[in-house]
Amino acid sequence: MSNGSTPSPPRRLRGTLLVVVAAVAVVGLGGWLVWRSAGAGGAPPRTGGISGHGSGHGPAGEDGGHGARGGEADKKRHDSLQGKVVVIDPGHNPHNNDHGREIARQVDIGNDRKECDTTGTSTNDGYAEASFTLDVARRARTLLQKAGAKVVFTQDGDRPYGPCVDKRAALGNTAHADAALSIHADGSGAGNRGFHVILPARVTDGPADTAAIVAPSRKLGERLADRFHTVTGSARSNYIGHGTGLDVRSDLGGLNLSTVPKVFLECGNMRDPKDAAQLTDPRWRQKAARGITEGITDFLAH
Repeated sequence: MSNGSTPSPPRRLRGTLLVVVAAVAVVGLGGWLVWRSAGAGGAPPRTGGISGHGSGHGPAGEDGGHGARGGEADKKRHDSLQGKVVVIDPGHNPHNNDHGREIARQVDIGNDRKECDTTGTSTNDGYAEASFTLDVARRARTLLQKAGAKVVFTQDGDRPYGPCVDKRAALGNTAHADAALSIHADGSGAGNRGFHVILPARVTDGPADTAAIVAPSRKLGERLADRFHTVTGSARSNYIGHGTGLDVRSDLGGLNLSTVPKVFLECGNMRDPKDAAQLTDPRWRQKAARGITEGITDFLAH
């Protein structure tokens, strides 16, 4: 009999319907969870693991947890000098003192003849320039290689002496260096402080012809001086370069005979107590290596 409302289903049928609805809900929820775990329609779940970039320049995932975007920035930073060749010339040689006759031999530098090499200077406490230059060079090599550069040394403390200044230049030329740097420290009087970069003058005489490298070498020197000053906090020389930190010379075989952009860096004055305190500090030498690396990178990136 109809009273104008929908009749209720029997009790047994109502129970069956409830079971069916519950089963459908469970199946639907399970399907939704599977869909989410597969990452459909969204980003894949983060695992917190290493995001390798295959550069071979150190541990992957050094992006501080910023995901793919940070990893890409890290890759670009590490590969900034990929394909570039940098020649580092650690001035003098720790063994030169034992080979006075050999290093005194005269070699042709184009516009003159000069000694094959010299022993270099030292601090008043006996810290040798040759030890300083080799340490800074090795630190810079590590940083440059991390940036992707191929680094060639003229000597790594593995030669009995030298090599002679003409051979040092030839090594850079043979390597077809994109940039070459000779690392030194000065031996001036106390009170003379600061660093300076030596640039090649125009020399066209005998085996020397710097016409093609004068301009790019100046750019290299300017970039190097700027970054070295910023990173180390050292002042530009107060006795050479009239405050610019730059000096032009025509009497250095390592520059005269170079056919690739090249400069010398005098990192400070070993005979001044304040400069010597910096040069003998390993932490400062690491800053020097970083300033060198950043200067070379700035030059090669532009």
